[in-house]
This record gives sequence, C-alpha cells and structure tokens, in this order.
Amino acid sequence: MEKQERQSGRIPPNRQVMALIFMMLFVHVLSETTPYSMLEETDSGSLVAHLAKDLGLGSGELAARSARVISDDYKQRLLLDLETGDLFLREKLDREELCGPVEPCILHFQVSLERPVEFFQEQLLIQDINDHSPEFPDGEVLLKILENSEPGTRFPLKSAQDLDVGSNGLQQYTISPNSHFHVLTRNHSEGKKSPELVQDRALDREEQAEFSLTLTAWDGGSPPRSGTVLVRILIMDVNDNAPEFVHTPYEVQVLETSPPDSLVLTVLAQDADAGYFGNVSYGLFQASDEIQQTFSINEATGEIRLKKELDFEKIKSYHVEIEATDGGGLSGKGIVVVEVVDVNDNAPELTISSLTSSVPENAPETILCIFRVGDRDSGENGKIVCSIPDNLPFLLKPTFKNFYTLVTEGPLDRESRAEYNITITVSDLGTPRLKTQHNITLHVSDVNDNAPAFSQASYTMYVPENNSPALHIGTVRATDSDSGANAQLTYSLLPPHDPHLALASLVSINADNGQLFALRALDYEALQAFEFRVGAADRGSPALSSQALVRVLVLDANDNAPFVLYPLQNASAPCTELLPRAAEPGYLLTKVVAVDRDSGQNAWLSFQLLKATEPGLFGVWPHNGEVRTARLLSERDAPRHRLLLLVKDNGEPPQSASVTLHVLLVDGFSQPYLPPPEVARQPAQPDALTLYLVIALASVSSLFLFSLLLFVALRLCRRTRPASLPGGSVPEGRFPGHLLDVSGAGTLSHSYQYEVFLKPMVPNLLLQDPGREVKENPHCRNSFEFS
Repeated sequence: MEKQERQSGRIPPNRQVMALIFMMLFVHVLSETTPYSMLEETDSGSLVAHLAKDLGLGSGELAARSARVISDDYKQRLLLDLETGDLFLREKLDREELCGPVEPCILHFQVSLERPVEFFQEQLLIQDINDHSPEFPDGEVLLKILENSEPGTRFPLKSAQDLDVGSNGLQQYTISPNSHFHVLTRNHSEGKKSPELVQDRALDREEQAEFSLTLTAWDGGSPPRSGTVLVRILIMDVNDNAPEFVHTPYEVQVLETSPPDSLVLTVLAQDADAGYFGNVSYGLFQASDEIQQTFSINEATGEIRLKKELDFEKIKSYHVEIEATDGGGLSGKGIVVVEVVDVNDNAPELTISSLTSSVPENAPETILCIFRVGDRDSGENGKIVCSIPDNLPFLLKPTFKNFYTLVTEGPLDRESRAEYNITITVSDLGTPRLKTQHNITLHVSDVNDNAPAFSQASYTMYVPENNSPALHIGTVRATDSDSGANAQLTYSLLPPHDPHLALASLVSINADNGQLFALRALDYEALQAFEFRVGAADRGSPALSSQALVRVLVLDANDNAPFVLYPLQNASAPCTELLPRAAEPGYLLTKVVAVDRDSGQNAWLSFQLLKATEPGLFGVWPHNGEVRTARLLSERDAPRHRLLLLVKDNGEPPQSASVTLHVLLVDGFSQPYLPPPEVARQPAQPDALTLYLVIALASVSSLFLFSLLLFVALRLCRRTRPASLPGGSVPEGRFPGHLLDVSGAGTLSHSYQYEVFLKPMVPNLLLQDPGREVKENPHCRNSFEFS
C-alpha cells in the first residue's frame, strides 16, 4: 500500500514533472534491502516493519523529511506512521488478486525523503496461505466405456483448478474405492496436474452396467483442502451393425440467392441394431473449412441448411461428405452433391484506365476518361449498356471491345460552371436488371478572361469631422469571376483629377480587402467633400483591372461654439445700453447678434436670459436675440442693470457662449415711432458667414454714426441751456423734432428710429458738478462716460 501523501491527496501534475526532473538530476537512490514478508489476508493495521529503524533513521526524522511510501501500482496499500516510523497494512492483501498464479508475489514500494531527497527501494513478499479449495468445472462427469474395453485402458478426465500456488496448490487426485478402476495423477510440463482413470479389470455390462465413483482433488496445504466431482461410468453394449444411408449420393440444386438457414435437403440413414445401438446421429465428415462455413447438419433430424449465401461465380457445386453414427459408435458415410443455380446477382463492373480530373476552359474536344466495363454473369445477365446523363456537354464513345471514351463536346466555360459531376451508368439486361454507377468529378480550370467588377459604380462614404486617424470609413468591394490567382484582387488609389487634392494625406486603402481609412482628422469647415477613384486589378497574366468612383462627405460635428458679433465682448470698456424710463412693455432695448461656423442644426441658435439685476424686467426672444422690456419701469427700479445672456446652438452636445449687457436707465429718450413687438417682422434668412460679417460691420458703422450725432447734440445742448434750468421736463420747442433713422443694414434685421433730445439726467449731473466731463463711449451706442 502507498503511504498517503501528506494526508492531502495526489501531487499536482506540474509538481510531478518538476519532481521527476529533480530526481533525475539530484536524487540519490539507495540500494534495495532484504524484502519484508507478510502472509496474505492479514488484517489491516498489522505491523509490517519498523521502517525507520531498518533505514537507520530516527522516528522524528521521517516527519521532518516528509517521508512517503509509494507503491509501483499507485495504490495505497501501506500506511507509514511518521511519528513512530512503523509501516502498517492499510487493508487486507489477497495474493491471488495481486499476482494470480505468479510466484513469488512481491509488492514493490519506495520510501521517499526530502531535505535531502533520498529514495529507498523496498519489497514486500506476500506469502500464500491455503485459502482456496480445488474446484472441478462440472459437478458431474459422464463417461461411456465399451464392455469389450481392455484392462489397462486410460480415460482422461477434466482437471480441477486451485487458485493457491506452491504447496498449497493442487497436488493429487483420488477416487472412491472400487474393483474396476483407479486414478493416476499426471504431471504436465507447465506444472498442471490432471487425472486419468485406469481400467483394472475386464468389464461385463450384464454383470454391472454403470459405476458411480467420486473423484477427489487434494492440495498440499495444512490442513489440506479438497474438491470432488461425481464420475458416472456407463458400460456400453457391443454394436455389430453400422448405419447406412437410404440414398447415396444425394443430388440437389440450390439458387445462389438462397438466404442463410435455407433448407438444402434432409438425409436419412438406417441401423439394423435395436435399442440404443439403433439411434443414429448425423454430422459432416472430414469437411473442409469452406464446407463447414457454408453448410450445417442437424444431428438428430439430418437436415442440411445453408450457413451463408452461395456464389455461383466462385463455386458452382459442392461435394459434401456426411456421416451417420449409431449409439454404439459405428458409422456409415454418404455424399451430397449440391449444384449452385446461377441468377443475375452480379452487377456490371467498371474499371477506369485513364482519368483526367481537370480541363482548362476554352479548350477544344478533350478526352476525359477511358474505362472498361464487364459483367461476371453470362447470357442476358452478362450483356451491358453504358450511358451518361443527356444534359451534360460530354459524349460517350465506344472504342475497342468493352472500352469506352468520355470526351467533351466542345469548349467549356468555367464562369458558367466550374465543376461537373458525371455519373457513368452501366446496366445489364438480366432480370432483375442490375446497374453500376461511377461518379467522376471534373474541374474546369480557369483562364484569366474576366476583369474585376466593383459591386457599385460609385460609393458614397460619410466621415464625421474630427475623426481619429486611421479611422475605417468604408470598404469598396470588387469580384472576379475567375478563380485562383486570376481572382486574387489588389486594390489601389488612382491619381486624382484635382491636382490640388492631397489624396495621399487624406485616405489610404488596404490592398487586400479594399478597406478605406482616413489618415488624419478632417475639418468640415475646411473640407466638406472630396472624391477620388480606386482601382482593382487581378493577378492573372496579363492582369485585368477596373475602376470605381468614391465620394467622401464630411459630416459636421458640433465643434464650434456660437460667436457673438454684437455686442462685442472683447472691448476695453463694457458696452452699456440706454433705456428710457418711459419705455413701454415690449420696448426693444437691443439685439444680440451671433453666428456659428457649424452647419445644419449645429448652427441653429437660441437665446436665453440667464441672470438679471431685476428679474422680470427684461426678456429675450429665443429665436432672434431681441432684448425687450417685459413691463413698465418705475421710480423704484435701479438705474443700472446687468443682464447675462446665453447663446446656445442645437448640436449634440450643445455649445454655448455668454454675453453681458449693461443697461442704464435714462429719463430723456422716447421711442414713439418704434413698432410694437407684435408687428410682423420678416424672419432672418440664414446666410453664409461672410454675409453675417458684412451685416455686422454695417451695423457697427451705423451705431457709431448715431453715437457721433448724439454726442454733437448733447454738446450743443450744454452751451445753449441756462445753468439755472431746473431738472424738470424739457420744452418741446427747444430742439427740432427730427428723427435719426438707423436702417437694418447692420446686424439687426429691422429698421429702428430714435428721436434725439437732451436727457434731463445729463444736465442734472452737470449742475451738480460743472467741472465734470462727459465722453461718449466709442464702443457702444447711447453710452456715455463721466469723469
């Protein structure tokens, strides 16, 4: 038994391999010692040996060095106590199970130690005990002996078997005491012992017709074991008449298609003796292997049947010798002649002499196959007809005797059909008709006669801008009706017609599969589309090629935030809008003008008021950016207001920009001619970026002109108005009531009119501080600076 390996099961395979290598290189294996001995069937847990003492090791050293016991048969039959160093049996050992008849029975095992690694080769001799009795194969033996048998005649009997070996094995046979027989034990060269019954005196059936004797087999154990069998001896009467067949020879005809177990005929033999000597049994006499494999005979009835099918073409007739034996052992001989009747059971045969499995397309009439046909049958059964299907471009021509030639009718086209399965049918004229079919596969080899063809004449591919380099943008596909190298295509970029298009820096193509890749990031604002041609060429000789047009459209991405044209956000001074306190609800304060370089919905702008000093006082139209008052102004409203507006596009994700408006409330302006907010206005038409810039420039110019006129008017007002003038309303006749018209040529989409007169707030400021200087803000209309 193998010592349980560290109480944890088997070693992993990788550790086994490394351990084996380590053993081969560094392990020291000690020589074998004197084998231990143990009787079989010893109880489990029995002490085998003081292993640690025998190995010259201390008891604690086994545990420290991880000692293990390994049996050659990889079964754990032994148990090693690592503390005491004793070796025990894990289970009972059965010598017959372990070694069978082999003697001596030795169990080989190894003791392995670590730190350092050492192996000890040990042996355990399993000693046999007499735990098996001799056994006969049968419980009774019947022996028939003629009464005229001579004394001294020997009759072999069946041997007994004993699983034990050596002295515990079978040693001798004895028979129960009697006056006519004794038994001898015969020793064979291979060590077997068999019994022989020896006749001691003459027999007389009339005196004693039967003997019942007990045969005993003894082994050499202590105490010995034995086995017995009953031997019945029948004394047979003398037989003086042999059986005779009624007809001899028998003649019969059998169809070669008769199935196995078919009855051939029944033979009959008679015996003049009576009783037991008149009983006849039948059998085949000196039959060859062929006859034994073909026919069988019933011992009792004399029926002869087939054991397999007959073949007229191999054997046309059989001469079967039969034997009839009576109860006394006398026999008579007879002959049965079996004639095999031929039927049409052989299909025609086809033998290929020459075969061509491939033919080039466009080739003229070509010989594909030469074959011979035949039939092993005769007469009508041997006449044959050869044919091929009519829908194939081939001809079958008879040549010499039974030879035929298969040829093509004309040139073949591989692109129409690359492979033909030709079935040659050969049938005979027998009943029933038999046929043989042979399939020939013909491959039509290719000739480079077809140019590649693209799946489309032109391809349209879409690439989002700001794409990553080496982005797969699409695939062009071409096919070639040819095969092999003639159908292997190579894709390439053709020189563009536009000499300014740097195609090599924009796209590349995979020469093997036609995949197109963008080599760098594309900018929709710089390049919206470009087109080029690709080519596909096969590898035939000569090579054929074709072309296709590829158009690449760059898809806009929302990568540009809105840009505010008005009011300018990068000016050195903030832009201030003036608002009359008498403004009605819906009064147009200003209009935010912005553009977006993107296109489509990415350039659709919307406006939103994010933050205001006085919530609810102002509102912004979301679609055109007009900032209007939402209610009437009151004295409690602050004179200065700050508005934060958000301009957002409609992209995904949306981009936005913010703009800040500074509003100054004044008392002197009015806008009687401003149209109400609900007056219909024509929507702004989307223009190109250049048109927006021109409009913005015109608007700024108009605002600057308006500011200049306003500044001149205020300077004139300061010179002509008395210093004592109170801060009340201004007389209406003081200034002409002309209007300043600001047309919609700027960034605003409508025309606005302003009535210009001196505001009361400015003089009041001057009266409070006459030395204070008033300057117009050049960056914003209706805006002033005080110093």
